[in-house]
Amino acid sequence: MALLKKELGLVDVFAVAAGAMISSGLFVLPAIAYTKAGPAVILSYFFASLLVIPSVLSQAELATAMPRAGGTYFYIERSLGPLCGLFGGLADWFSLALKSAFAVVGMAVLIEVVLQVVFPVRLDPWHLKAIAVACCLSFTALNIVSVKHTSRFQVFFVGILLAILAFFVFFGARTVEAVRYNGFLEKGWPAVLATAGLVFISFGGINKVANIAEEVKEPGRNLPFGMLLAWFVVTLFYIGVITITVGVVNGEELTGSLMPISLAASKFMGSGGFAVLSLAAIAAFVTTANAGILAASRTPMAMSRDQSLPLLLSRVNERFKTPHLSISLTGAFMIIAIVFLDIEMLAKTASTLLIILYILANTSVIIMRESKIQSYRPKFQSPLYPYIHIFAIIAYSALIVDMGKVPLLISAGFIGLSAAWFGLYVSRRVGRASAVMHVVERVTDRELKTVTLENELRDILIERDEIIEDRFDKLIRECEILDIAGRRPAEKVFRRVSTILAERLGTNEYVLFEKFLQREAEGGTVIQPGLAIPHIVVEGEKKFDILLVRAVDGIDFAHAPDPVKVMFVLAGSKDERNYHLRALMAIAQIAQEKDFEQRWLAARDNAAIRNLILLSARKRDTNL
Repeated sequence: MALLKKELGLVDVFAVAAGAMISSGLFVLPAIAYTKAGPAVILSYFFASLLVIPSVLSQAELATAMPRAGGTYFYIERSLGPLCGLFGGLADWFSLALKSAFAVVGMAVLIEVVLQVVFPVRLDPWHLKAIAVACCLSFTALNIVSVKHTSRFQVFFVGILLAILAFFVFFGARTVEAVRYNGFLEKGWPAVLATAGLVFISFGGINKVANIAEEVKEPGRNLPFGMLLAWFVVTLFYIGVITITVGVVNGEELTGSLMPISLAASKFMGSGGFAVLSLAAIAAFVTTANAGILAASRTPMAMSRDQSLPLLLSRVNERFKTPHLSISLTGAFMIIAIVFLDIEMLAKTASTLLIILYILANTSVIIMRESKIQSYRPKFQSPLYPYIHIFAIIAYSALIVDMGKVPLLISAGFIGLSAAWFGLYVSRRVGRASAVMHVVERVTDRELKTVTLENELRDILIERDEIIEDRFDKLIRECEILDIAGRRPAEKVFRRVSTILAERLGTNEYVLFEKFLQREAEGGTVIQPGLAIPHIVVEGEKKFDILLVRAVDGIDFAHAPDPVKVMFVLAGSKDERNYHLRALMAIAQIAQEKDFEQRWLAARDNAAIRNLILLSARKRDTNL
């Protein structure tokens, strides 16, 4: 599987997240929201921003643990299983692509409004669609050519957008009239909270970052920091801009406006202000559409890698190192939506699907944590677990009910189509055990026959943390592991160890057994409570092996007051003496890691024990 090139830094993550959030939620929706909540629409946006926090935290955790293309699909599939993953992936792609299509259409409408201000021109609907299609083709081509160029384009436009909004807030604050906030809560708290549900989707673009996680440098740092910074900055601008708008525009005039922010700018900057904020709105729609294609196209690619969709969608262009077929499919779908679909109803459907994805994201965190998989190691952990995630699931479920019958019926149909595709295509090709199966295993005390998820997450972490395996890692991958139940004396354990190592090293098991006993008689090998490192020299040349022993109930050593539960056994020839010392140093580093013994004892099987060592943060010696 060809991985995508890591070219995106912190600024790029911030720009994708911020640009995806600032669009119609700021430049169109405030007027509609004002009719429902009045001046208290300011509080509605504030509550909506708080409501999205659990999902920001959850997606940051999941993305740092599993930084893969199509992140939303990937972590839902790995945590909840292939059927939920299929629905989540299609829903994610569908909603992101449609949101981007809506942004392109909004951009075309704004271009028409600007033209009407400058020239007495009115475009018919098909002209608008033609402009939108041309813009969509341009964004698609840009995404195919280069992720780096796409991100630079995004950073540039987000920078312009934020600068204009900062200018708006700074100068608009001087003209705010306090009288316009009279009757602030006249429509009541129920209206404020209901409107918070309406504008909640304004913050929906934050999940796009998870989809491009594979292309982010230092994902453990840049993903959570970039997402949280984008949420914080966008929240400040949303509340600041809407506070100014409510404070400078008459309520009746604001209610009937299609461009409320531009209207507010005209109140204190004249027609020039209207034009500048209209251009800012166009820039916002550009960033939303561009980020949408970038993020949405990674979902079919990830699903193709997993054989949930045809394999050709996972192909990466050799010249540009981008998933060109997946990007092209996303662009084509957006063009179809622009030309043929009922935008308003599908916008609500896309919003419903997005909220369902947020429910699945919070559920995924709970499942991944409760699975106790050793190789699930996010760099960022969402706080207040599991209370904040359970609250989010309940709150988002309430929001879905308010969406109305038609979006719910369409979403139900979407679930049905996902189930049908799973039965006809996916079920015969996919057999991974998801994290939810690990939870079932713990509850039912039945052992899974596959550890594919455990090993897959291990390999992802090795790639994420840029771990270059050394000789010690290779020995661990190939070594034998003894998992002993019941309390045993050391002598009995050494007999089994000697039998295994004799076969691997090509020597006599009785000689090995005597060497282990002699080594213990010369000086105990228990170096700290619960940990022993028996090590001996064997005959021959170029021989070295490691054997791991886990004894949950303990091994009794003559010179140790506490039973040993962790044992690293080393056996090597004289010419390997230098490496013998290096291996001892590696083990010492591993044993000093936080909660090492607890993780060792909690590991579900030999594969988990092996992964615990392979994922250690010890210093690697790649010169040997």
